[in-house]
Amino acid sequence: MPFDVGVRNFPLRQFSQSRAALASAATALIFGLSGSPAQPAPSLSPTPRGTAYMGMGVLAHDGRAASSITDPSMRADRIEGVDVASYQGNVNWAALWSDSNKWAYTKATEGKSYTNQYFTQQYNGAYKVGIIRGAYHFATADTSSGTAQADFFLAHGGGWSKDGKTLPGALDMEWNPYGDACYGKSKSEMITWIGDFLNRYRSRTGRDAIIYTATSWWTQCTGNYSGFAGTNPLWIARYASTVGSLPAGWKYHTMWQYISSGKTVGDHDRFNGKQDRLKALANG
Repeated sequence: MPFDVGVRNFPLRQFSQSRAALASAATALIFGLSGSPAQPAPSLSPTPRGTAYMGMGVLAHDGRAASSITDPSMRADRIEGVDVASYQGNVNWAALWSDSNKWAYTKATEGKSYTNQYFTQQYNGAYKVGIIRGAYHFATADTSSGTAQADFFLAHGGGWSKDGKTLPGALDMEWNPYGDACYGKSKSEMITWIGDFLNRYRSRTGRDAIIYTATSWWTQCTGNYSGFAGTNPLWIARYASTVGSLPAGWKYHTMWQYISSGKTVGDHDRFNGKQDRLKALANG
């Protein structure tokens, strides 16, 4: 939510972080007052490394959810899911299962140094109650190569097994919460970085990773590149009444993160298919 600050010589990078933090804090306050589970409100100090989570930048850059959702992919036969990270601690998976959540993703890693301390409870807990689970990696493309981060992800929970209950890993590509939105990379450099991660993941697992992103970020930071659409399923992030325009090349989305203030945990998602297609994605 852009605003002007009449102060000269204010560092651009610090201003950008503060502006995003104010927007996120205001939104978190709104959700908190409404009684819905809210994501943690960031302070105006620099965001600590490791605290990023899926959809962190969506509220600040794309806005909050609409009062009603009318997209046809939200019809009753589509499968509800959630995504969680360390700030949510131990998750009540039994409650989520009872509330018809049938798939889930847990943040496993970030960059090449952070691992989620609650990963075991979150990842295995979902599995134990019958939820089809997967792991995601929050990319920090300015800290190490895509190949190195794929290896780190795979070494700390991001693998895949053909057991019918494990989804392929997801690569979270969104706004940098620690600095420049595109991690200081040109569009071509960003495409190369993403490609390196995806190629490494596929070479080691035999599966194509899912790409999580928002159309606005993808356009800004990759130039709306279409080259991954033929191989990698799309998990779109948009808190609005409809999915809206997808990144170039993708004719449909596989998953949609549609709200950050859902029941039991904040982020809720919808799989764009029936249960048999969800199981097919898990089985490869």
